[in-house]
Amino acid sequence: MESRKVMVYYDGLCIICSKEIDHYRKARGADQIDFIDICAPTFDPKSNGLDPKAVHKVMHVRGADGTLATEVDAFIEIWKTLPGYRPLAKIASFKFVRFFMNIGYHLFIGIRPYLPRRSADIYACADSPYCDVAPSKNTQNENSKNN
Repeated sequence: MESRKVMVYYDGLCIICSKEIDHYRKARGADQIDFIDICAPTFDPKSNGLDPKAVHKVMHVRGADGTLATEVDAFIEIWKTLPGYRPLAKIASFKFVRFFMNIGYHLFIGIRPYLPRRSADIYACADSPYCDVAPSKNTQNENSKNN
């Protein structure tokens, strides 16, 4: 029986998210992960069994066994897959540690819409709650050049 790859659904519009994913792509074991940009024009959340709004709000990862993990649990799933991150996955799995990681994660997702992002023009992000919130500096600069 062929094992499935872990599927990481990430927001390519988010510069910080993309940098983190680029870091994971270079890690040993990354060949066991499919990295899927949820803002790409070809991405269809429903065909992936995902809620179009929820997948843009928090990190989603489908494990090799088909189970869906979100938020901090999604990161733990990535870390379990990458050999160099397995110790971090074990530490993050402790309830006490996960509690504080969840606080940090929720603080991040609260400010994420206001952080710099890539130009929305190259993405199909109609379902993203972040497309029309706080334009990035690049978008503002492009708009001022056009005026």
